[in-house]
Amino acid sequence: MIISASRRTDIPAFYSEWFVNRLQEGKVLVRNPMNFHQVSRIALSPENVECLVFWTKNPEAMLPRLAAINDLGYHYYFLFTLTPYDGRIEVNVPAALERITLFQTLAEMIGKEKVIWRYDPILFTNHYSTNFHITAFARIAERLAGCTVKCIVSYVEMYRKCERNMKGLTLDHPSMEQRINLLRTLQTISSTHGITLQTCAAGNYLKDAGIFSGRCIDDQLITRITGKGIRAGKDKNQRRECGCIESIDIGAYNSCPHGCLYCYANNDRTTVAQNFAAHNPETPLLYEAIGYNDKITDRLPKRLSHKQLQLFSD
Repeated sequence: MIISASRRTDIPAFYSEWFVNRLQEGKVLVRNPMNFHQVSRIALSPENVECLVFWTKNPEAMLPRLAAINDLGYHYYFLFTLTPYDGRIEVNVPAALERITLFQTLAEMIGKEKVIWRYDPILFTNHYSTNFHITAFARIAERLAGCTVKCIVSYVEMYRKCERNMKGLTLDHPSMEQRINLLRTLQTISSTHGITLQTCAAGNYLKDAGIFSGRCIDDQLITRITGKGIRAGKDKNQRRECGCIESIDIGAYNSCPHGCLYCYANNDRTTVAQNFAAHNPETPLLYEAIGYNDKITDRLPKRLSHKQLQLFSD
């Protein structure tokens, strides 16, 4: 199985100690986000886990723990979101220049193939215009040259939580033609720095423009990392347009203190603060404890790999 850590919260930024504790213990408890009292116990031994996929805006706290993860025998890669928004949009995220340095450090530690740049989501206001994105993207791409081979981009999607969190922020809405032209420009910029541009959950309408949809949780990349072929279906829990293969997410909603206005995973800052305060790195759940009404069920690991020649090593 593949472990996603996590679409729901930034585990490397805020919960790295807890995560490594769970690996060392060999199991984790995860609540069903659709049924609070339904809890899955997931075995995390390296024999059960083909790959760990980290989603983060700030992996600084995770860097000193990578040696422990390596020693335990896990394979992994990072999806590193690096966008140029300031504190009005990404409330508690470090400045872009600081994160660029972290990106460079991480790539040096684990290899450029294992650090995927996400310029995501792209949103527009009177300040964050098309020209702003072109200039900012070019500056970041120049600094990430040699540190990654892929950039995944997408436009903001207005889920109900996003609409609520972004209330008061006036968004612009470029035409489809303008959006396609922007992606073409970003593609030209990234290619000059040895970076392939792909879209996230954009469907097939961009293929005619020569811009292809990618997979954040990517069986081909995992095969290259692990040296084992991966047989896995599409993740049925994601949007129809999402190309990601099946994985198990071990995060929890309403637990990421970054406070990004566009985030679909948080209801409000008060709830996030309460849940973050309830976190204990020694407990199997990300936050809170098992209660009387909770039902724990073992989730059997699904083997996805078969033997294949390893193409590059850790």
